[in-house]
Amino acid sequence: MKSPTTADLTIFLCIAQHLNFSRAAVELGLTPSALSHSLRALENRLGIRLFNRTTRSVALTDAGERLFTRLKPAFRDIDDALEDLNSFRDKPSGNLRITAGRQACELVLLPIISQFLKEYPDIRLEIVESDALVDVVAGGFDAGVRFGNRLEADMVSLPIGPTMRSVVVGSPVLFEQHAVPHKPEDLHGVPCVRHRFPSGSVYRWEFERGGIAQEIEVSGPLTLGDVSLMVGPALQGVGLAYVFEDMVTEHLADGRLIQVLADWCPFYPGLHLYYPSRRHVPAPLKAFIDFARSARQLKT
Repeated sequence: MKSPTTADLTIFLCIAQHLNFSRAAVELGLTPSALSHSLRALENRLGIRLFNRTTRSVALTDAGERLFTRLKPAFRDIDDALEDLNSFRDKPSGNLRITAGRQACELVLLPIISQFLKEYPDIRLEIVESDALVDVVAGGFDAGVRFGNRLEADMVSLPIGPTMRSVVVGSPVLFEQHAVPHKPEDLHGVPCVRHRFPSGSVYRWEFERGGIAQEIEVSGPLTLGDVSLMVGPALQGVGLAYVFEDMVTEHLADGRLIQVLADWCPFYPGLHLYYPSRRHVPAPLKAFIDFARSARQLKT
């Protein structure tokens, strides 16, 4: 039996990582049909089926799962060895994949990536927007950006944004028809714009004062899946919105929106860059960590 090549095993690992031929093909720069042909050739050479495939799904067989488990750390060591060579370059190079929610992209990533790419022209940066909680290892990402209170304990994290808070706001028109709430329970009598997570659950508004925490399940005529879309309906008087303070600063200043329950809206940990603990941090990620750290210090 002819032994599989490194290229064969790289294709297998990429498919196993994504469990999706189209996404694996994009990452490898191949067509899905070429990828499928290469996988069939590998399975024929090994005499073992590695994946169960239908028109709708791709799943590892027991043999494929075992091979994936054994190969993944070995290829990580190879990647680390190649990354070590970056120390001999004037500037690091390679691919950097980051997953982040839309607000994280708008608040901390987009403002700094232009200068980062100018300083590191040989780094190819990909940012994948997703508000779902993403496993960076399983998703093939180098790092992610999320709020500090939503990180797994086994992740290394670095704050790259200031502490933040959300605020409850409504238009003057709304308060002509409804009483101003003075405590969280009063929200039950006021229409609100709700937020649904990618998981399907609806966000319960969180409050805290004097060490007392409360979660309120609000109701209202409109539910949205993107926090940044809530400001418009709030301005139009559709309902109260619970949004990031930075999103409504100007509207509060010019009186188009009114803040309520201010003493119930505490500050919480801001956005963090997080990544798996490894012996060798890839050079492109290390460059981004150092850059993000310096950019944050300049703002403070």
